Amino acid sequence: MTLKTSDPKPQVDSSSLYDADFVLWTETTVALLKNRQFDSLDLDNLIEEIEGLGKSDRRATLSYLACLCEHLLKIKYWDAERQQCLRGWSIEVNNFRREIHRLLKDSPSLRPYLLENFQSEYQDARDNVLIASGIAPNLISKEPIFSLSQALEKDWLPLSSSLESEEG
Repeated sequence: MTLKTSDPKPQVDSSSLYDADFVLWTETTVALLKNRQFDSLDLDNLIEEIEGLGKSDRRATLSYLACLCEHLLKIKYWDAERQQCLRGWSIEVNNFRREIHRLLKDSPSLRPYLLENFQSEYQDARDNVLIASGIAPNLISKEPIFSLSQALEKDWLPLSSSLESEEG
């Protein structure tokens, strides 16, 4: 049963619909909201879904941040692969930045969350680079070598000046 906003009160138990057909549940919930039929809403599942939306954006933002840090660390430290992989790593850096900026545009309140979690995401990225590269752990700084602002800056890369002149 598809509900239109002009349909009368639906004849569906929306809480059981949630488990049976999620898409239909969302369509029904939207129709109920548009028709201001608040008494018919499946509030428990609606609240859960709205909470989940925020959690999903937070998880995505941190995932993009970890991947961004990982690629910035590869660019900085993985000398053996840099010449061959720099272009691809740089493209990935741009992609992760773009996704983070999109999320921040829609939800500016995520910026403090990113800052709060920057250190731990940097550590996760460092661990991944150590595993992938075989670089000795003492060669990659445990403390972030860049700030969150630098990481998100459009054209910033952690290249030494000699590398920048070679690549530029």
